[in-house]
Amino acid sequence: MIDNLHSPQRLLIELRMEHADLDSAIDRFAGEQSADDLSLRRLKKRRLLLRDQIARLEAELDPPEPA
Repeated sequence: MIDNLHSPQRLLIELRMEHADLDSAIDRFAGEQSADDLSLRRLKKRRLLLRDQIARLEAELDPPEPA
């Protein structure tokens, strides 16, 4: 059971959920007139880092087939 909590598949799901949450937060934040540019850039940078982590983990779990 504990192994299941720390599995790469579970981590991938959690990263995707966090990425989706950041997408929503960025959309809401960008729609505000008083949006702070620095905060918005930080959110976008975090989202980009998550996307890179997701891509890396997906590549580890499902490596490309040799040509």
